[in-house]
Amino acid sequence: MNKETVEGKFDQIAGAIKQKTGEAFGDQSLANSGVADQVKGAAKETWGHAKDVAADRRDDAEVRAESSRLRAEDKADNLRDRIVDGAKNLKDKTNEELEDLRNRGRDV
Repeated sequence: MNKETVEGKFDQIAGAIKQKTGEAFGDQSLANSGVADQVKGAAKETWGHAKDVAADRRDDAEVRAESSRLRAEDKADNLRDRIVDGAKNLKDKTNEELEDLRNRGRDV
């Protein structure tokens, strides 16, 4: 709950008191002012709630982005390892075949 939400609730309570007081004493201006304060308070409370929801969504998006980044790094690490392993296997196989070729030349 942020500042706007709290202020909005307070404005609504104060407005309701002003409205009831104005109605009790027949002061239409005070009653109308109380209604205006309640409307202003409701808008302020709603704005505060919207800010809270936006902050929550931003936080969720940051968590998802970090999770995606970590998954991408993990995939990149795995791909690099597979490339290195493939190159090593190819090197080993090629060296074996070359050694076989060398040995066949000596047998003749």
